[in-house]
Amino acid sequence: MSQRAPTTVADRHLFNAVIDARSPLEFAEDHLPGAVNLPVLDDEERRIVGTLYKQHGAFEARRLGGGMVAANLGRHLRHSLAGMPSTWKPLVYCWRGGMRSGSMVTWLRMVGWDAQQLQGGYKRWRQHVIEAIARIAPQLPLQVLCGPTGSAKTRVLHALAAQGAQVIDLEGLARHKGSLLGHWPGQAQPSQKAFETQLATVLEGLDLNRPVFIEAESRKIGQIALPTPLVERLRSAPCLEICASAEARLAYLLRDYAYLGDDPAALARRLGALREAHGGQVVAQWQTWAQSHALAPLFEALATQHYDPLYARSQSGNFKHWAKRRAIPATSLDDSGIERVAQAVLAAVASR
Repeated sequence: MSQRAPTTVADRHLFNAVIDARSPLEFAEDHLPGAVNLPVLDDEERRIVGTLYKQHGAFEARRLGGGMVAANLGRHLRHSLAGMPSTWKPLVYCWRGGMRSGSMVTWLRMVGWDAQQLQGGYKRWRQHVIEAIARIAPQLPLQVLCGPTGSAKTRVLHALAAQGAQVIDLEGLARHKGSLLGHWPGQAQPSQKAFETQLATVLEGLDLNRPVFIEAESRKIGQIALPTPLVERLRSAPCLEICASAEARLAYLLRDYAYLGDDPAALARRLGALREAHGGQVVAQWQTWAQSHALAPLFEALATQHYDPLYARSQSGNFKHWAKRRAIPATSLDDSGIERVAQAVLAAVASR
């Protein structure tokens, strides 16, 4: 017989599907990995029911909400769930494992599906994410890729992954390159909660007996704050510094950030944030280059006058083992050069 008690987070992989019964806005902020959103109340309905509850009490809210829930569940049964076989087994959750997921589970069981309710709902999932990061991060056998701006650290990380190494791509998870000009074109960053859900999922899949490569980052990547347990482990891990010439780095930056030239006015506006650090005259020249699409002198100036001094000041203060870092020479940072750097990184770690 099927278990009828609420199911725990650890059991989520035993199901054919995970259904998020919350509203679309709640789902968009964060959700369990792989979940599909089949709301029993949409955003406006949830607002109406919540207002009614505050003004007139639980009975009136449930009376009105019950009709909305029934209509939404009926629509899901006619459309999203119409082709599911009798053996289909879904896990359903809402905010706290209460009435919204409970209503859906009741209906799905009436149909004949072996539906289960996630104990504690999304709130319990969120606790699991925080606990997983706090538990796993201090144990990570990290190897930190360092190097000044334009050293192709993220691309080297991807090359390491392609060669079978374990990596944590924080900038990929955060959808941001981590610098003032690091916004991904046309893409918003995830919410803090969604980032942490992705991070916890990556951490849970790692083999802690093998090296894990990660890029050196500050405490924030765009608007995303890295969890303190991960920052502390990052700061105490051994470092490998990619050492490329200024010419190779500039060539890489011109390829990797070429899209910034597509909107010169937006690029100039972003550079305005550097006035306090570099003065109005210097930044005005940078903005002139931006507006005239002169990316080569702009990127060279940003690297030598802004990013390189920041890098030089921050590394020894941020990384406990900076003095013992291993240098990884990079003669070029084109595709083949990045492959060679990744191979050299693996060889350096294997020889330790």
